[in-house]
Amino acid sequence: MPEDRIDELEIKLAFQDDTIEALNKVITEQDKRIQLLEESIRQVYNELKEKGDQDSAGIENFDPARELPPHY
Repeated sequence: MPEDRIDELEIKLAFQDDTIEALNKVITEQDKRIQLLEESIRQVYNELKEKGDQDSAGIENFDPARELPPHY
């Protein structure tokens, strides 16, 4: 009987190790995606800021809320 309990605990531990490994892999991939998204947001922000700076050079003000998408 005690050997059966030990075997059962070892099986549960193996499944938990696999689950932890899979979750770690998912978290690592999500972290990479978040970093890419943050970099993309920074680039968009910088582009919008540059367009706003061009306003002072005599170019009309860029308003993304009023800007029509290219497919219109």
